[in-house]
Amino acid sequence: MKHEFDVLILGCGAAGLTLALRLPENLSVAVVCKDRIEENSTIYAQGGIAAVLDSSDDFESHINDTLIAGANLNDERAVRFTVENGPECIRWLIDLGIEFTREDKKTASDYHLTREGGHSHRRVIHASDSTGRELEQTLIRAAKGRKNISLFENHVAIDLIKIDHKCAGAYIFVDKSDRVDTFLAGSVVIATGGASRVYLYSSNPSVVSGDGIAMGHRIGCRVENLEFNQFHPTCMYHAKAGSFLLTEAMRGEGAHLLLPDGSRFMQKFDERLELAPRDIVARAIDFEMKRLGIRHVLLDISFKPAEFIRSHFPNIYQKCLEFGIDITREPVPVVPAAHYTCGGLKVDLNGCTDIDGLYAIGEASCTGLHGANRLASNSLLECLVFGTSAARHIEMRHAKGISRTDAPPWDDSQVAKSREEVLLLHNWDEIRHVMWNYVGIVRSNERLIRAERRIQLLKEEIQQYYSRHRVNRNFIELRHLVVVADLIVKAALQRKQSIGLHYNIDYI
Repeated sequence: MKHEFDVLILGCGAAGLTLALRLPENLSVAVVCKDRIEENSTIYAQGGIAAVLDSSDDFESHINDTLIAGANLNDERAVRFTVENGPECIRWLIDLGIEFTREDKKTASDYHLTREGGHSHRRVIHASDSTGRELEQTLIRAAKGRKNISLFENHVAIDLIKIDHKCAGAYIFVDKSDRVDTFLAGSVVIATGGASRVYLYSSNPSVVSGDGIAMGHRIGCRVENLEFNQFHPTCMYHAKAGSFLLTEAMRGEGAHLLLPDGSRFMQKFDERLELAPRDIVARAIDFEMKRLGIRHVLLDISFKPAEFIRSHFPNIYQKCLEFGIDITREPVPVVPAAHYTCGGLKVDLNGCTDIDGLYAIGEASCTGLHGANRLASNSLLECLVFGTSAARHIEMRHAKGISRTDAPPWDDSQVAKSREEVLLLHNWDEIRHVMWNYVGIVRSNERLIRAERRIQLLKEEIQQYYSRHRVNRNFIELRHLVVVADLIVKAALQRKQSIGLHYNIDYI
C-alpha cells in the first residue's frame, strides 16, 4: 500500500508532535508511531523542562551550566540557540493548555521551578513528578484536533528511501497486518528517540532501539558523539519495578544517596554532592557498588516532611507504595541505568541532516547542545526548540514548491518467513550484554576492542538472516540495534581521552 503526504514524521514523542503542530495546516502530515501513540520516552520523563523563566536567572547562566556539564565539547552556537528560544516554547505549551505545577495553588500565580543536578538556579518547570506524561498528553490532544495530521500507530520503520541524494520517504512495517507499506513525502523527519535499549539495563521503554539513527546512517548521514551515553543514577532496584526512575528532582529537593550502613558518600566524589552532574553521580554509585560488592545504594528523602514529599512526588510515592516502600519513612534501593543518548545524526540549527529532505530532531539527533554530557532537563527543551525550528524550515521549503518522488514498492517475494525466532532472541540478548559489560559506565581499550569484535560478528549474522527472511517487529528492531551498537563502539574507540560520559580508565 502506498501513502503520500507533504511531511512524514517518524516518532510521536515531544519532538515529533511539536514539529507536527508547528507546521501550517495546509501541509498534510503523517506521524508514524512504532507502538501506541502514548508509548515513547517523553511520557516517562519525570523531572521537567529547563528554561530561563525567573527574574533572578539569565540566559548566560543557563548557557554556562550547559557548557560545564558538557565538558565544553558542546557547540556553543547550538547551546545559545536552544537556551534563548526556551521561554517562547514554554509559553507555547502554556497556550496549548499544559498544566504545570504552580507555586501557590490557591492564587494560581507563579509556576513552581525546581533545581536539578548541574544547574546553578531553579529553572526547571514541571508538572509535579510526571512532566513528560502531561506534556505528551497535551501534545496528543492538540494533534488529534488537527485535520491535517494523520496518526499511524503500530507502524515500524524499516528503512528510509533515498533517490538521487534525496530522502523520498520510508518503508514501514504495519505490525497488525504483517505487511510493508510505502510512505512518500516531500520532507521526512526522524524523531524516533535515542538508543539506550542497546544496553542490558535501561530506563527507556522498549520502543527506543536506535531506529532513526541506524536508518539515517544507512543512507549516508553523519553521526556524532555516540560515545556519550548517559546513565541515570537512580533507577529503582526491585524485581518487579522494571525501569522505574526516581527523578533527579528528588535530589534537587534534598534527597541523599546512602550506602547500606546509612552513610553518605557523594562528598568523596564532588563538592556538589548529590547535585553533581549525572555522569559523576552514576560513576560514584558504580564505584561504591563495585568496591563493596553490593547490588544497589539507597536514595533517601524521608527526613523531609511527609506532606512535602507526597505533594512534590505523588506518582513516585504511589509507585513505591506498590512495591512496599514508603518514601516518607524509608529510603529506596537504586542503581544506575542507561538513560539518554547524547549523540546521534548530525544536524544544523534547523534539524537538517546531510541528506536533502531529511531532518532529525530530539534524541535521535546531535545538535551539539549536550556535548559530552546532557544537563538535566535540557532534553525536552531541545525537543521543543528544534521541533519548532525544523517546522519553520520545512514550511519555507514547501512554500517554494516540493514535488514528491515515486519509489518502487517493498519486495519480499524472494525471502521466507522465519521458522526460528530463538536466533533473534539470542542475538538481542548478546548485544545488550556485550554493551553493558564492555561499553558501559566505565570502559577500557581492551573491553572496547572485545566489544568491537563481537558486535561485528553479530552484525554479519543479522545481515545474513535479513537477506533470507521476511521482517517482523523484533527483527527490524534488532537490525537497527546492532548498527547503533557498532557505531557506539567505534566512536568510543576513536575518543582517545576520558571525558564526560566517556570514562575510559586508560586515559585517566
